[in-house]
Amino acid sequence: MTEPAPLGRRTAAEALGTAALAAIVVGSGIQATQLSQDVGVQLMAGSLATVFGVGALIALLGPISGAHFNPVVTLATWWTGRRTGDGPGPREVAAYAGAQIAGAIGGAVLADAMFAKPLVTWSTHDRFAGHLWLGEVVATAGLVLLIFGLARTGRAHFGPVAVACWIGAAYWFTSSTSFANPAVTIGRAFSDTFAGIAPASVLAFVAAQLVGTVVGLGLLAALFGHPTPTDEDAVVPHGEHEPAAPSPGR
Repeated sequence: MTEPAPLGRRTAAEALGTAALAAIVVGSGIQATQLSQDVGVQLMAGSLATVFGVGALIALLGPISGAHFNPVVTLATWWTGRRTGDGPGPREVAAYAGAQIAGAIGGAVLADAMFAKPLVTWSTHDRFAGHLWLGEVVATAGLVLLIFGLARTGRAHFGPVAVACWIGAAYWFTSSTSFANPAVTIGRAFSDTFAGIAPASVLAFVAAQLVGTVVGLGLLAALFGHPTPTDEDAVVPHGEHEPAAPSPGR
């Protein structure tokens, strides 16, 4: 395997990819509400845009950074790689998470700018409810299990398609419409649009996503056991020390 890209290049890829993901989610939400007042049509538009966008972003940036675009994926990559020494260290985790959060905020602001909205307007879309938190646990657990389960079974090359499919499905079968991504959740608070989330709802969503990460890792261990040094291959290989485990969630 080739040597990993320098950390600066990897964090730039994470920032860019997460920014693009947030812009896709927020921008498609704005576009959908301008084209239709039907909530079902709006959700369909957002889910389709996100599915196609996620697949393209993972395919493009996966070879550079692993295309995490999501702090829970980065944390799970660290956790699963700690036994084999293949995971990122604390410095990489901090750099990735910071880049992802900054990128998500920038992407939401960019989407607002593209549609001539105020660049920063705190969302008033309240999402503070227990059933929504449960939806986030399910969406995030499934995402983590999918990504790392594919890696454990040597089918990581299906990652871009499989992750996009999971996100598209979870838009519809979870009550929360599957944010499953702390960085993008924070970014969406900066846009008072269909895709936004009120700042007061953010912390509970992030907590549910972290719980979902733990559940997903628990299911991974129960179903696939502990990794060996060859198990934790990248979804999109890009280096020998840090496995790529895309996916953003949204």
